Amino acid sequence: MAATPGTSDSSSGGRILFEPGSAMLSDDDKTLLDQVAQKLEQEQDLRLQLLAYASDAEGNSSDARRLSLSRALAIRAYLIDKGIRTARFIVRAQGDRYGEGPADRVDLSYQN
Repeated sequence: MAATPGTSDSSSGGRILFEPGSAMLSDDDKTLLDQVAQKLEQEQDLRLQLLAYASDAEGNSSDARRLSLSRALAIRAYLIDKGIRTARFIVRAQGDRYGEGPADRVDLSYQN
């Protein structure tokens, strides 16, 4: 759908928005993830936390959690293909507990 670059907060890696029910990465998402991969390559002590969310369109929070996990894993797989080691990811599938912000998203944040 649309990638949102990080803010001036150095811990933010940005946000990736998804179409409801989808875990597909757009070309804009991949461009953002290429920048994230570059930062992770430059700063080897950083880890990336993926907080994934999904709307609960059919009233099934279990399905929302599975979809949010699928989104996080799609991002993780893309970055692994770019050479980032698996151990550098923290994946949290939040399902339909999206709090503030759009429901269908993955928030990226850097961790030391």
